[in-house]
Amino acid sequence: MGRDVRIRRAERSDEAAAVRILDAAFIDDPVSSWVLPDAARRREVHHRLMEAFCRLSFAEGHVDITEDGAAVALWIDVPAEPHEPEDGDDGPAQLRAFVDPDNERVEQIAHLMAGIHPQGRAHAYLWMVGVVPDRQGEGLGAALITSVLERCDREGLPAYLEASSERSPHLYRRLGFAPLGEPVRLPDGPLVHPMWREPKA
Repeated sequence: MGRDVRIRRAERSDEAAAVRILDAAFIDDPVSSWVLPDAARRREVHHRLMEAFCRLSFAEGHVDITEDGAAVALWIDVPAEPHEPEDGDDGPAQLRAFVDPDNERVEQIAHLMAGIHPQGRAHAYLWMVGVVPDRQGEGLGAALITSVLERCDREGLPAYLEASSERSPHLYRRLGFAPLGEPVRLPDGPLVHPMWREPKA
C-alpha cells in the first residue's frame, strides 16, 4: 500500500494537524512514557512536546504529511558543523519551560539526545515519524521515510535517527539504516537505538 501514499510538504497551517498525529502516535511510546511517567499528566502536556518538535522542524528542516492526514514525518537538516548556541540560548531548558516546567526529564532527554547525535558530516535527521493508531501497519511511515531517502541517495546525503521502541529498528534496517554504536539506555528507562544510513550510489 505504501506505493500509493500521497505525500506533500507540510505548511505552517498544517502544524495543528501534525501535532495531533504525533500526539496520538507517541502518547504511549516508551520514551514519551519515560519523559512523562504519570499517565494523566502525559495526556495533559504530551501535545506540547510534539508542538515544540514540530516548530523546530519547520524552522530547521521540513515536515512531510500524507494527504489523508494520517501520518507525518519531522526532518531536521543537520550541517557538518553544528551551530554554536548564542548566549542565553538554552534549548533544553526552554523546552522544559514550554512543556512541563516541573519535570526535569524533559530537559534531560534533550541533553541525552544531543549527546549521542553524530557530528562532523551533514545529514538528514529523521526526528520523528508518526502514524495515527488505527492506520499503523499500512506502510504510511515507510512511504514518508522513503520519499526523503530517495533524495538523500540522489544528493549523496546520509541519514540518522533514533529508534525509540524495540520493534522499530527492524523497519529501519529494511530501509537501509544500521545501528550506530550500542543502544543507549535512559536512566531507569527504555533503550534508544541510534541508527545511521549511508546514501546508496
